[in-house]
This record gives sequence, C-alpha cells and structure tokens, in this order.
Amino acid sequence: MNKLCLLGLLVSLASQSAFAAAPAEPLKNKDAFIANLMKQMTEDEKIGQLRLISIGPEMPRELIRKEIAAGRIGGTFNSITRDENRPMQDAAMRGRLKIPMFFAYDVIHGHRTIFPISLGLAASWDMDAIAKVGRTSAVEAAADGIDMTFAPMVDIARDPRWGRTSEGFGEDTYLVSRISRVMVESFQGQSPANADSIMAAVKHFALYGAVEGGRDYNTVDMSPAKMYNDYLPPYRAAIDAGAGGVMVALNSINGVPATSNTWLMNDLLRKEWGFKGVTVSDHGAIGELIRHGVAKDGTEAAKLAIKAGIDLSMNDSLYGEDLPKLLKSGDVSQTDLDNAVREILGAKYDMGLFKDPYVRIGVASEDPADTYADSRLHREAARDVARRSLVLLENRNQTLPLKKAGTIALVGPLADAPIDMMGSWAAAGRPHQSVTVREGLRRALGDQAKVIYAKGSNVTGDKAIVDYLNFLNFDAPEIVDDPRPAAVMIAEAVKAAKQSDVVVAVVGESRGMSHESSSRTTLEIPASQRELIKALKATGKPLVLVLMNGRPLALAWEREQADAILETWFSGTEGGNAIADVLFGDYNPSGKLAITFPRSVGQIPMYYNHLRIGRPFTPGKPGNYTSQYFEEPNGPLYPFGYGLSYSDFSLSNLSLSSKTLKKGQTLDASIQVKNTGKHDGETVVQLYVQDVAASMSRPVQELKNFQKVMLKAGEERTLHFSISEEELKFWNNQLQFAAEPGDFNILIGLDSQAVQQQTFELL
Repeated sequence: MNKLCLLGLLVSLASQSAFAAAPAEPLKNKDAFIANLMKQMTEDEKIGQLRLISIGPEMPRELIRKEIAAGRIGGTFNSITRDENRPMQDAAMRGRLKIPMFFAYDVIHGHRTIFPISLGLAASWDMDAIAKVGRTSAVEAAADGIDMTFAPMVDIARDPRWGRTSEGFGEDTYLVSRISRVMVESFQGQSPANADSIMAAVKHFALYGAVEGGRDYNTVDMSPAKMYNDYLPPYRAAIDAGAGGVMVALNSINGVPATSNTWLMNDLLRKEWGFKGVTVSDHGAIGELIRHGVAKDGTEAAKLAIKAGIDLSMNDSLYGEDLPKLLKSGDVSQTDLDNAVREILGAKYDMGLFKDPYVRIGVASEDPADTYADSRLHREAARDVARRSLVLLENRNQTLPLKKAGTIALVGPLADAPIDMMGSWAAAGRPHQSVTVREGLRRALGDQAKVIYAKGSNVTGDKAIVDYLNFLNFDAPEIVDDPRPAAVMIAEAVKAAKQSDVVVAVVGESRGMSHESSSRTTLEIPASQRELIKALKATGKPLVLVLMNGRPLALAWEREQADAILETWFSGTEGGNAIADVLFGDYNPSGKLAITFPRSVGQIPMYYNHLRIGRPFTPGKPGNYTSQYFEEPNGPLYPFGYGLSYSDFSLSNLSLSSKTLKKGQTLDASIQVKNTGKHDGETVVQLYVQDVAASMSRPVQELKNFQKVMLKAGEERTLHFSISEEELKFWNNQLQFAAEPGDFNILIGLDSQAVQQQTFELL
C-alpha cells in the first residue's frame, strides 16, 4: 500500500462515527456502547442531546439542520414525511460523532388512517380491535420516518368538562390499564428497534385528568391512596409493558409541578417502578415553572427540571441556554447531565437508530410516489374498528335499524363535516379522505332510497366560540358558518323532514370543542342545534340523533325528543361508512360506554366507582338527609358500561365455585348469557367486585374483568371468570398493597348498574 493510500485510509477511519468505529461487540452491549460514546462527547454535545425541537416557525429548517450537524439537537417532532426527516438525519451523520436523530409525533388514534378517538376506542371494549389500531398506526408512522409517538394518553378522566377527555380512554382504572398495556405493545411490536415499530412515550405523567374544575393545565390536589388506587395504575401498566418513554404532565401535584417533581420522577417512576427509559417534558413546560411560581427565572427552571429527572426538553430554549452556566457554577452536576444523556442515547439505541439511522426513513428511491395516496390508508381496518366503537343509547319502538327504502332526511351541521369526523389529534390524516355521514349513507343506499340533505343549523350561533375555535387555524378555519339566517336553515331542514319517512340528525360538537385547551362550563349541545332538534321533533317524523362528540354530553332533553340515539364519537377516516353500517343494520352495535354520562353538568364529578359514604341516596326512598341533588333525578343518565344492541341479552345463574377463598388459590365465578333477540350480536359481560368492610372506605364497586362475546340469535353460553387474591388488593392509607380478609361481593352485569350478585369470604 502506498503512502497516499495509507494516509487516505487513516483519515477515513478517524472520521467514522463512534458506533461505526467501535467493534461489533460493544454495539451488542447497550451499556458498554453508550458508556464508550459518552466518553467521547463534549459537554456541549451532551447538552445538545437534551434538546427536542419543534418543526415549525420557532426554528427554520435550515437552522435546524445546521444545529443538528453541530451536535446541538437530539430530536425533533412534527415532521411527518421521509423527505422531511432524511435531510435532518443526513445533517446528524455530518456531525463529529454522527449520533443519530430521532423523530417524534403525536400518533394518538391513527397516523394517516384515522381511527375513532381514544374515548371511542375504549367504548369497543375490544382489545384485539385496539391492538389493530396501535399496530396499524405504528406501521404507517414508521413508514413515514417517525421513531416515537407521544402516546398512549392514559390519564383517568372523571370530569368531562376537560377537553382532553376525548384523548383518553375514560374513567375506569382497570379498563384504561388494560388498554394502556395493549397500545404500548402494539406500537412497539416485537421490538421498538424494528422498522415497522415506533417507541411509545406514555402520557401525561401524572394525574393530568384530575385537573381541578376540569380546566386544562389546572392544579391537582390528591391523597396518595387515591393516586395509587385510581390514577397511577394505567401509567404503571404502560411501563410494565415496556414503554420506552414517558411524557411529563403540565399540572402540579399537591403544589409541586410534575416537571420539577423529584418524588414523581425519581422516587416513584425510577426507583419504585424501575423505569429505565427516557422522560420528555411537555411543550415548553420547563419554562412554565416560572409561572407556576417555583422558579424565579429560566436558569432556576432548567436546574429544577434536570435535577427532577426531565431528560428531554420539548421545544427547548432553557436547557441549551442555561445548562452550561449551571454546570460551571456547580448547581447542576456532571452526574445530573450524564444521567439524562444516558437515557436519551439509550432510547435511540432501543429504537435501532445506532444500528441504522435510516431504519424508518429508508432511501430516497423507495419513497412513496405520493405520500398522501389513498392506497397508503388502511380503510378496512378503520371501518371495522369504527363500527365496534359506536354505542346505541336509545332505540324506542325499534326505530333502528333503518330500512333501505323510501326517503330519509339527513340534517345537522355535522352530517357532512369531513374534518370533524377525524376528531382531535388526527395526526397526518387528511379531511378529504374522510367519509362523512352524508357520503356513508349515499354509498349504503345507492338507488334503493332517496336522501334529502339539509344542514339545518351551524354548530353554534355564538360567534365568540367560533372565533376561539378558529384562532389557531386562521389560515384554514375549521368552522365555516353558513351565512343564512338560522330560521331559514331550520325551515329548509323541516321541509326535508316533512318529505321523508325518517329524520337522521347529526349533531354534537365540532372536533375543536373536545381538544386541548377546550374545557367547557356546560355539557349541552349548543343552542343552535337544540333549536333544530326541537323543530324536527315537531314534524312528528321518527327522529334519530347521531351524536358526534369527544366527551359525555348532558342529553336529558334530547333523550325525550329522539326515538333513537347513536353515539359515534369522532369515528375517523371511515366513520361515515361505519355509521351507515349500524344505522341500516349491516352491523349490530356492541359498544359500551367507557365513561359515565351525567344528567347535567351540576352532577360532576360523576363516576361509577365512587367511594361508599355514610348517607347514600337510595332510589325509591325519600332523599332527605342523603347525599343527593333535589332538583332532578339522581344517578347518571347513562351509566358506565352501558350500551344497547339490536339483540337482547339476558344473564342468569350466577354461581361461585366456593363461598370462601384462601390466599394463593382461585375462585371461579360462572354465569349464563343468552341472546334472546332475533339478531346475532356481541355484548360485554362485566365483572365487578365490592369490598364489604375494609380498613378504609372502598368503592361501591370496581371493574375487575370482562368478556366480549358473540352469540347467535337464541344461543346461550356459560362464561367463567377466575378470581384470586390479586383482584382484591388495594393501597391502604399506609400505602401497603394488600387484600384484607373478609366478605366480598361479586357483581356481574351488562353494565355497571344492572348486575347480579353473590358473596364470598377471603380467609
């Protein structure tokens, strides 16, 4: 070899990345590989890894690429195509150590194919369907070069005034925990390093759904026992399922913001739960420590956050600016910095990026010809899952299913609303690819029946609300009002109704009304739509209400007007087809509510598994000196677990294999379920437990298991549920997790109220 060749070889070897230059064996040993890489990193390069930058006006793309090449950015979010992400990864590969970037996005209920909102997914009570959503979402996101999703969102929500109720899976700890586990496993697949998988970052840690007054970003004040029993288990389920990341909540907990909460982030998450992954602040949350009143300036905010265990600073300005001087002064130690860097590099290792920085980006020659092509969608899966999420709330005189004949009046501001069909956090979904209810009915009917469409009203007649909801979308407003007078629009709808055999009114909320920063003081359908419903009712024609909404609504008045009510949430890309399938009986609805529907906002908080009290209200007895409201009937309008079918189901013969249960053993609860109707259908049989007497007040009942079962018309089956000591444990006031000997009631039903009961004793 001549000298020139040898010199060229030496220069080439010197410029190789840390991971490429290292022998193969360290790459197989995660800890050794990361330790070796960190030895080569400068302080500035380490701080750069802590910065998670938003793609947007805050930092132009050219500057982002320059900062990446200089080692001053660890990851970005909000870029959703390969050709967006490839230049940034190229920039990372031009850096001194060639540490790969990762790319994140809020993939909540679909990526390009949009599935029902999370609250709708929970209403399916179908873990296979939910797994299909997570896996499909991961495949689509990974195919666009995305490595991490800020999901699942598993905040328990018991105050539906909170706009982000739509983003979570409801009020019940057990159900949300099961879904949390399934979503993490389906996002990450066999390994988050696989090319068709993405890393899950569970959020919002912690207790975000319990914000005071249901007002977004508000404070949370909660006893440790309530935290451990009700609100923390879904996050723990995600961690136990292997979630590689945790996004930190914006709220404070008992006066300490989550972003600076050392107990939450270190003592609980890392020490007690053993979490080894990466933690991510929410957008700008480190700077918000100043407004929380726990930091006097940005420097102190950065110190509090990194010492609490916040690894990645989302939309960072403070880590990059303030950590160098904090390290120099000794207020932040090298260990504090290294701990954060180690977790970030570990997450990149787990995502397979050190092995192949382009594992999800691929090569340009393989990019899709049309990123937004309809052929890239998974419409069949979206339609299947959407049908499973729909909940039949009312069906008087068998109004549904409708006949594919005659004339149908289709009215309402949401009947032909493609953007609303997708719901909040619709990722890379495109409204023009959504099937609206109008289009779904057209496809279902063909030339078999006539549909007369009339909008009937705007979503709301309140201009201030429209302006608020359009504020962040001023270039392309989501709510575009029909300029005609309200009376003219209603008259058009009434005319359509009078010419028809049945009226289908699609009413509820626009998607922006159930979103982040969209807390409400009322749960009523807007007045403009109620006026429309009133006018339609007066025609005397059968009236079917199709609801679109992201939270429980107060529907006591609407229930009296309608002959049938179908809850469809925001049901995604194939929502219109799925809704038509159910309306015409091509699919028998099987959804069950994952959250209680109160009669009015004044009942909030209302959830089925509240603690027992000394003076409970008893239906049918005088309410004086009991816990109740005297102006209206007590109890929910529609209870947790409720949902009708075109079939009828009955339960009978609940029996226990034993009247006693010893520790270490199991008890079998069996019950017969029969389809007594004329249609094949599915139902959800739900098992609840009540601790009769304990060392502290316990809930009136708690969901502990369920089975979704398909039965042919007339078919009967015996279901079995296994009960062990584990299902009876709870966190007491000393934060000991144990079951206490004594009597327990087993309650099994088709919802949380209509149950059969048996008793056994834990010895």
